[in-house]
Amino acid sequence: MISEYQQQLRERYLAAPVMTAPAPWQPVLDSRTPIGGLLGIGFAVHPDNGRDLVMVVSHDGHGLFDAVTGEKIARDRDPDPDTSTPDATPDLTCPGLGPITGAPVRIAGLFGGGLHTTTPDGWALEVVSPEWPHHRVLLSADGGLHKGPPGDDWWHIFHSDYSTLRAAGFSPSGLTLAVATSSDLTLWTRPTPHPPTTVESRHL
Repeated sequence: MISEYQQQLRERYLAAPVMTAPAPWQPVLDSRTPIGGLLGIGFAVHPDNGRDLVMVVSHDGHGLFDAVTGEKIARDRDPDPDTSTPDATPDLTCPGLGPITGAPVRIAGLFGGGLHTTTPDGWALEVVSPEWPHHRVLLSADGGLHKGPPGDDWWHIFHSDYSTLRAAGFSPSGLTLAVATSSDLTLWTRPTPHPPTTVESRHL
């Protein structure tokens, strides 16, 4: 039995439509990047330009994406079987490829682990499941309180009702937001850190 408050919260999440992420967040591509058999993702930093990179581990190998443009910059279709999935190591890492060859990358997804759920400047991300096994990804400016109507201080930005959610979270820099399912990858980016503006602060 759930409490009245829990029931109200469940109904609030169920009623919230999927909406565009607020400024300064921008989608990296117009649509999701299809990646069949996706197992997990992890973040790294490009050694030359300092931009966020996203490493993808799937049944078809490893891939590395520029998190700002969405461009695939490296691909390994036949990684070493001993390190092809993160469960082979105690810290859930896979060896990097392309410009980060040799650097271990922590992978979050099917085998465990997780991504950052907050940024240093106040954004927060939460995954809720009011109609399990489907998951909803919520971006918030109020620390995850989700008060008020959606679109004020929190946004339902992704609904995984077609594939299994693997991971969702921010890069360590806080400039990239990623959602990975068993079939695709969706990215949002922002140019610089920018604290969220809440409804309360807009009325001060």
